[in-house]
Amino acid sequence: MKQVIVVGGGAAGMMAAITSARDGHRVTLLEQNEKLGKKLFITGKGRCNITNASDMDVLFSNVITNKKFLYSAFYQFDNYQTIAFFEELGLKTKIERGERVFPESDKSSDVIVALQKELKKLEVKVLLYTKVEEILEENGHTKGVIVRKDGENKIFKADAVIVATGGISYPSTGSTGDGYRLAKDMGHQVTKLYPALVPFEIEDTFVKGLQGLSLKNVGLTLFAGKKKIYDGFGEMLFTHFGISGPLVLSASSYVSGYIQKQSMEVEIDLKPALTEEQLHARILRDFEEIHNKQFKNGLDKLLPQKLIPVIVELSGIQKNKSINSVTKEERNRLVNLLKHFRMAVKGLRGYNEAIITKGGISVKDINPQTMESKIINGLYFVGEVLDLDALTGGYNLQIAWSTGYLAGISIGD
Repeated sequence: MKQVIVVGGGAAGMMAAITSARDGHRVTLLEQNEKLGKKLFITGKGRCNITNASDMDVLFSNVITNKKFLYSAFYQFDNYQTIAFFEELGLKTKIERGERVFPESDKSSDVIVALQKELKKLEVKVLLYTKVEEILEENGHTKGVIVRKDGENKIFKADAVIVATGGISYPSTGSTGDGYRLAKDMGHQVTKLYPALVPFEIEDTFVKGLQGLSLKNVGLTLFAGKKKIYDGFGEMLFTHFGISGPLVLSASSYVSGYIQKQSMEVEIDLKPALTEEQLHARILRDFEEIHNKQFKNGLDKLLPQKLIPVIVELSGIQKNKSINSVTKEERNRLVNLLKHFRMAVKGLRGYNEAIITKGGISVKDINPQTMESKIINGLYFVGEVLDLDALTGGYNLQIAWSTGYLAGISIGD
């Protein structure tokens, strides 16, 4: 039996505490917030997308950074085991579109309650309002932590310390980057940090007029200069500053190496189900039915109302022109615009709106089979504090569960 301290009461921290306690260790969970699971509470718009029920190859394909590092973690505790874990805790789950797994109740609070009940049952000591200032070590071994509580510094001795402090996205939930500081103080490398799964700011002024417009089943291609760096299909949303939605958030995970180095553009295919020839034929049919109308009134069947004035303006076709006067060259221009609707990317929104942090503690300093530091014995790092990230759909939480579990079961090794 060992004395274990877990720093951070989010998804990875609670899983690490539960797993370690189940192995018979005495566990103390330290959380600087007033309650556990603050970020978990807002995950999935308050519904909490626990994991994804896809096959293992799909799981790996949705990890963007350092997927090979996760081999041991995912195979020790995979997505199906995650579902079974929560079902055992009494949380009924359901699978929705895209194999995303949610609590049946659609309440993230039920996920947190289930974890808290298990922590209590296992007699894990939970200390809130407790900020870790320093990790103690002696001759390359972890000896505990120094915490700030009630205005005083106190020493908590431990045989093992698991750091699960998260990144710096949604700082209001307590993700203040403490884990990076603690890791650096102990000699670990921290890679460059970026906001990820975050909306884009767009330079083109017409986006303000499209605010609130949601587009489903569109294609999105992201270019850095002339290089294509992302290609996806799905749903997006126009906002007062640019674009958001699942498709855009996924694309944002690919921009970190380019965003400050070269110009970037987003290209939307508004009609991905049609080839350019098929779209041209479709427009011809529509125009034949309403040939006496003005061009500005001829796109109702083709596009959402809010988008029509923008497309009319960008097409270069005179808006009051009679449809029967629109030339073949102008129709070709319209088709090209609908298939290649381009917008200049100004930048990414900040960490306040980023679902996760890209970058973190270098996995070169961590043993992938245990999550233990290669520099300090008895020191473990799990979850978002590591240089690991994935696309939306429950994959980032699966990283938290899997790495937290692996650290928890590795304490006795």
